[in-house]
Amino acid sequence: MDLPIETQSEPGEQAAASARLPPTMVDAKQHTADEVLTMLNKTPLFMTELDETDEQGNENTALEAIKAMAYEGSRAEQAENFRQQGNEHARVRNWSDAREFYTRAIVVLKAPPKSPEDRIEEMPEMEVVEIDEEAEARREKEVEEASYTNRALCNLELKNYRSCNLDCAASLRLNPRNTKAWYRSASACLALDKVAEALDACNRGLGVEANNSALKLLLSKIQEREKHLVKLSRQRQEREEREKAEDRTLKLALKARNIPMKNTGKAPDMEDTKPKLKNPLDASSALSIPTILLYPLHLQTDFIKEFSEHVSLQEQLSYILPLPWDEKNEYTLESVDCYMETTSGGLIKVGKKVRMTKTLTSGKVEVIDNMLKIYVVLRARAQEWIDDFKQKRGSAR
Repeated sequence: MDLPIETQSEPGEQAAASARLPPTMVDAKQHTADEVLTMLNKTPLFMTELDETDEQGNENTALEAIKAMAYEGSRAEQAENFRQQGNEHARVRNWSDAREFYTRAIVVLKAPPKSPEDRIEEMPEMEVVEIDEEAEARREKEVEEASYTNRALCNLELKNYRSCNLDCAASLRLNPRNTKAWYRSASACLALDKVAEALDACNRGLGVEANNSALKLLLSKIQEREKHLVKLSRQRQEREEREKAEDRTLKLALKARNIPMKNTGKAPDMEDTKPKLKNPLDASSALSIPTILLYPLHLQTDFIKEFSEHVSLQEQLSYILPLPWDEKNEYTLESVDCYMETTSGGLIKVGKKVRMTKTLTSGKVEVIDNMLKIYVVLRARAQEWIDDFKQKRGSAR
């Protein structure tokens, strides 16, 4: 028969064997550190992020029990609980979450009140306590006013100015003497440049509390903004009146020079491309017109922002020639001819030594979409280009 083998342990080993770990510690030692942290996060006290389920995807009963506590008590108590939570977030400038809690407080107060019978049915084992209805109504009104006023602050900080004004209006309907609501409403209006409304709200607040330093400071800001906006409005009006006067003078100058103008509705998208007078308010001063030079034989162009009426084509071309893309140096003052389209759709040869004012006032050419268009063609190939131009024009008709 085999006998059990007995072994002798050291005294220290016997003590270690007798000191057993608590069951929870034994269970914890069976998990990794990450698993332990996950388990702790299921317990409301140790939560670092909100998880409303247990590990199996079911309802977290511990969390739901704590959440239910927020809805215990009277409506005023429930709303006050949410308002205080909103205040905690507002203190650290967490405006979005603070606004959410103030909204919850308002929702609780706006919900239809339950009858005493309904409350008894819901809590059959609880003692029914008599409530002072008037005191409860006053408390509800105070919490509702504060919740609207504080939510207005959140909306102001979040730049939701219209919502801020709506909350201020709701608060002031409950208490027209709420200076915070007047201040926040005035601030929202100022942010929207609604100066008249901002002044009205600020003055109404000062009518309640004349020595309110915040309202007095805001009033000075509104008055400064009003002065600035009045100045901008005056400058804009003066600018518009000057532009209208310049436009009238330009039309008079073009009419006096007998220069036809045509608008096709297809003007190029170029900044500040229109005829100008040297003195915008003097019709007799020198006129300059934006001009585009086209080289149709080589599909190239040049743009002249201001072609003065007192300058000839030869002078203008002498600034441009030689052309950077003309590798053969074909384009010279002597080798080119210039053409413009006539009002009837044909072509007219433009004298290079003639001042532009003479060509413009002939009545044969027109300024199209506030620009002149001049074709620069090699004389040796001019007839070739003219025939091609006429053929394309005839086909287009």
